[in-house]
Amino acid sequence: MIEQCVLDLQDIDETQVAVVGGKGAHLGGLSRIEGIRVPGGFCVTTDAFRRTIAEAPSIDDQLDRLSRLNPDDREAIRTLSAQIRRTIEGIAIPGDLAAAITHALARLGEQTAYAVRSSATAEDLPTASFAGQQDTYLNVVGPTAILQHVSRCWASLFTERAVTYRQRNGIDHRTVHMAVVVQQMVIPRASGILFTADPVTGNRKVATVDSGFGLGEALVSGLVNPDVFKVRDGKVVDKTIAAKQRAIHALPAGGTQEVAIAPQLQGQPALTDAQAVRLVQLGRRIEAHFGRPQDIEWCLVDGGFQIVQSRPITTLFPIPESGDQENHVYVSVGHGQMMTDPMKPLGFSMWQLTAMVPMHEAGGRLFVDVTRRLASPASRAGLLEAMGKGDPLIRHALETVLDRDGFVPSLPDAGPGGPPAGGVSAPIDTDPAVVAELIERSRASIAGLERDIRTKTGPALFDFLLEAFEEHKRVLSDPLSIKAIMAGMEATWWLNDKLQEWLGEKNVADTLTLSAPDNITSEMGLALLDVADVIRPKPEVVAFLQGVDGDDFLEELAKLAGGTEARDAIEAYLDRYGMRCVGEIDITRPRWRERPSTLVPVILDNVRNFEPGAAERRFEQGRQKAQKKEQDVLTRLRALPDGDRKADEVKGMIDRVRTFIGYREYPKYGIISRYFVYKQALLAEAERLVQADVLPEKEDAFYLTFQELHDAARSHQMDDQLIQRRKEAFRSYHALTPPRVLTSDGEALTGAYRRDDVPAGALIGVPVSAGTIEGRARVILDMAEADLEAGDILVTAFTDPSWSPLFVGIAGLVTEVGGLMTHGAVIAREYGLPAVVGVEHATRLIRDGQRIRVHGTDGYVEILS
Repeated sequence: MIEQCVLDLQDIDETQVAVVGGKGAHLGGLSRIEGIRVPGGFCVTTDAFRRTIAEAPSIDDQLDRLSRLNPDDREAIRTLSAQIRRTIEGIAIPGDLAAAITHALARLGEQTAYAVRSSATAEDLPTASFAGQQDTYLNVVGPTAILQHVSRCWASLFTERAVTYRQRNGIDHRTVHMAVVVQQMVIPRASGILFTADPVTGNRKVATVDSGFGLGEALVSGLVNPDVFKVRDGKVVDKTIAAKQRAIHALPAGGTQEVAIAPQLQGQPALTDAQAVRLVQLGRRIEAHFGRPQDIEWCLVDGGFQIVQSRPITTLFPIPESGDQENHVYVSVGHGQMMTDPMKPLGFSMWQLTAMVPMHEAGGRLFVDVTRRLASPASRAGLLEAMGKGDPLIRHALETVLDRDGFVPSLPDAGPGGPPAGGVSAPIDTDPAVVAELIERSRASIAGLERDIRTKTGPALFDFLLEAFEEHKRVLSDPLSIKAIMAGMEATWWLNDKLQEWLGEKNVADTLTLSAPDNITSEMGLALLDVADVIRPKPEVVAFLQGVDGDDFLEELAKLAGGTEARDAIEAYLDRYGMRCVGEIDITRPRWRERPSTLVPVILDNVRNFEPGAAERRFEQGRQKAQKKEQDVLTRLRALPDGDRKADEVKGMIDRVRTFIGYREYPKYGIISRYFVYKQALLAEAERLVQADVLPEKEDAFYLTFQELHDAARSHQMDDQLIQRRKEAFRSYHALTPPRVLTSDGEALTGAYRRDDVPAGALIGVPVSAGTIEGRARVILDMAEADLEAGDILVTAFTDPSWSPLFVGIAGLVTEVGGLMTHGAVIAREYGLPAVVGVEHATRLIRDGQRIRVHGTDGYVEILS
């Protein structure tokens, strides 16, 4: 029906994205808000677009070719997208549709000037704004020109930037359709953009107004710098008035023109403070209507504001739900766990259920609310010290919040506290039998879990798992285990402090802990060297592994000469370590046992870069180096005043650190071992739900929380749209950078290093493993794509324990996330790798192949070429 092809803005609301696109739906919604003025207009719907496109059958073939192009092949995308645009612009708009558009214009005034604006169905959405991806034409006059610009808007669905954006975001070109908004032009005195939340800090209580003279195109195009007002609680709290030398004005006959602003006006503000406050009040009304912070385009006409667009701000990190109006301060869990990627709902809900403290989800990440611990002076000191040892940037970010008067309430010291400064006291003997007992306890608990879970299905499985989670937490909170962990960490800190004080040498414990016993994570890396030893003398196996594509290769190995022995070596490794993977705290991530091909590049690197027996040699070399350092330190100490006492104390602490520091890695191994058992049981249950037509696919269970999956197993019912919404949300979370610290106002704080002892231009981080090394930087974001040579320095975002097999083949380490006692730092010290972690944006600032120098003792990185 032709009347469905042209709709008045007043007849549209925000539920009609599929009909009028994101921009049209938002304008329709805006026009319904009391007190908000929106210029009149209409929308040419997606039905009109589809009808017109159907007139050119060649489009189908062109779209097929477009979908097959690599998003990085810019030349091919440029050529084909231009061809598609020419095809669309060459189609005559069907006569009845052209008549309907002309009739709508006649109602509003044919010779009125209009803005003709693209409105795609995948535009201005909560998870993707697509801002600037399609075209807008201003001051278009007359029916003929408007029809021509409607065709141009349709064609702009296939600009090079729009095509590339969709391909990079996994959006099928055929699923996106174009509507066109035709809206009366307003000729403003001033115009600009209002963000109802600060787009830089994320603070939801601070609105930012950018303003300039004339049409807003001058600001959007970067022709002029805007005046910037920051408004909080009905007051302008900050403003910058720019020198505005140019503006864009509408021409009477159509089109726009850049004009010079009179010198005496250039420094004048485009808005008064009162107008900025009034505009923000309107913005708050719009924000309340749409339910999230908005990016709003506005015009000042005859002393009043007209709103010409509003879209969600998609770059803001979400705020955890607190259920109250109090101030809250949240610390990122992912930065401590060395995994800052988003987690799927089953992943974060399982971590919440098995964690020792309450955790809050936002943006697919988990956060701990530390407000009450910051509020009490006693617990605050302990928290800041612990955070500072783990990640100085988190400490600085927390101190930044504390410096703000009144944000964190003040409680008496009797309030809930945390561990005292330095952690839990550890009255525990330096006895290797303690570690052996703890490891055996963990093994026995996991064996019991494996035995008891086998017979559980359906709702009974979930009831059993809830009990298993309590056992999980009991093992984690075992007082003896905590004392053993703290003993190793405290001995490390004590040695570094005392030996710097007495001998003037930094980070001596890094050498003293080389090849410490019972470190399951460092053993995992060395064990893969042993696997390479089995494979190296078998050329047929090596050649086969070089061509592996898929995860069923272990069965094929046995058919090759020497393949059975190679397969058995890999299988034995997977039996011991196959529950691990990158991002392992998310139970939904594929484990090495599920995707053994992940290990093949690392095995081949080990075959190429090492000689037989490397694992045993590496461990022994580290042990001897630590022993030699111990003798050196004790000899130098005995030469000091009161040297025998100092040497005896240090010897006791060296024995203590070597007894317990390796165990620091074992609890995480136990957690991930249990997780793999849970996962196998839950996947079996998901398969039963697929067979019962409750779930479309087994892995769809990953997009449900544990409780939702439990409910589905009990009721055999599922909301079909829920999983799809969760998939779209998860995809959008990848574009968000999680902050180290987040407040309930939405302010994201990353912290800063307060240091002036590094060379100009150096990248600052946390020194976690002593030594200095130069080499080629290998920027690797996916362990499966590792291709390392001896002497390379690994640069990556984060390294949880699963990255350890790569550590045996590198000369140094740089990460964006981490602290002194995170897993990557512990293993770097274990292997004697100079390492600097917590280097903000390292994977962007350092290019793959550049020569860099890592100062692991002093905590900075120099780019040499």
